[in-house]
Amino acid sequence: MSKAWHQETAADLGRGIGEGRICPVELTEYFLARSAGEGLEGGAALADRIYARLMAPQARAEAEAARDRARNGMRRGLLDGVPVAWKDLFDTAGVATEAGSALLAGRVPTADAVVVERLTQAGLPPLGKTHMTELAFSGLGLNPITAHPPCVNDPEAAPGGSSSGSAAAVAFGAAPLAIGSDTGGSVRLPAAWNDLVGLKTSPGRIPAKGAVPLAARFDTIGPLAKSVEDAAQAFALLDGSPAPDLTGASLKGKRLLVLETIALDDLQEPVARGFEAALFRLAAAGAEIRHGAVPPVAEAMAISGILYTAECYGTWEKVIEAAPEKMYPPVLERFRAGAEHRACDYVAAWLRLDELREEWAQLVAGYDAVILPTNAILPPKVAPLLADAAAFARTNLATLRNTRIGNLSGGCGLTLPSGTASVGVSFMAPAGGEAALLRLGAAAEKALAD
Repeated sequence: MSKAWHQETAADLGRGIGEGRICPVELTEYFLARSAGEGLEGGAALADRIYARLMAPQARAEAEAARDRARNGMRRGLLDGVPVAWKDLFDTAGVATEAGSALLAGRVPTADAVVVERLTQAGLPPLGKTHMTELAFSGLGLNPITAHPPCVNDPEAAPGGSSSGSAAAVAFGAAPLAIGSDTGGSVRLPAAWNDLVGLKTSPGRIPAKGAVPLAARFDTIGPLAKSVEDAAQAFALLDGSPAPDLTGASLKGKRLLVLETIALDDLQEPVARGFEAALFRLAAAGAEIRHGAVPPVAEAMAISGILYTAECYGTWEKVIEAAPEKMYPPVLERFRAGAEHRACDYVAAWLRLDELREEWAQLVAGYDAVILPTNAILPPKVAPLLADAAAFARTNLATLRNTRIGNLSGGCGLTLPSGTASVGVSFMAPAGGEAALLRLGAAAEKALAD
């Protein structure tokens, strides 16, 4: 058995299965062992901070089926037999789905989420459910109710959330691929802080049936992965579409707009340096880079508090107020902020956001992508955040500032490692533009790695 499968991409593992070099059963056992702590530097204690619960019986059954298909030349696709980790808000039949909250303790669905069903049908064994921010409502990735997943670059720092365990699973080699959700940055932010690729899909593109909601009009589903190819393959399976063709992808002649409105304000120095270095490499690879303001962003950000908190609290008020003592107070207070807004203000804010999205689309139409630093700050230390609720709230807003721009714009987004630890570069494209975005990302990935 290979001792380094956790260092390979999901696509490379899939090719190994197709070539007969890797047995899906051995591969799944390898990752189940790592998911329980074997081979991890922190052992079982670290693994327990990544996975809320494993799905070993289900994973083994799917791996055996994948092995038989491989032997008979009937593989269902490149990732058939490659294991995947699931954020603990995707329903899994007969296995608890608790969304990181004591409010949902013991919640056991009777059916799989649509996306779980799709990837299982495609032959991906489910390793287990990863820890996450409580009810997905924080970008820091901390959860005193269940566990704080680790950050790959700093053992004392926050991992980013809310798909924190999904990012940690891939970054620490406890899964070759993971699926998360993104409402205000919850795929892209933990991907950036853990030096991964993260894809935020367009609103409504991937079916959310069977996913525990936070704010349904913003909720999206996407992969966290080691490479753009992995993200593209996973996206195709989630979407039920052919995988985007990434061959021959190039940045030559591609027009990229560096967003100056808000996105470059108050960047921590390592983030600013890392982003500038990334721009240099993108330009050297042939991209035409322009800097510019997009004024609708400022107004959209100004009304985002109404849009998010009102819907989140409206979704969860009855469950929360039945047992508020079960919640981590800073997250509870963030939910309760939604009670301050009138229904008419919420409706008016959405009407205005729809107008702002149209203005955004017109202003950036001449570019292949809008780019910005995924994160304005580096992963903060955990201890001060837990000791000071005001610091938690303030840092959480700073954490999600840049990624939220992508959710408000209504399109899709892709974050790539910049080459500087825990600094991501985000590329934003119009709704429905995932295939073109991933192709652009494949070219950018190569440039940023050079």
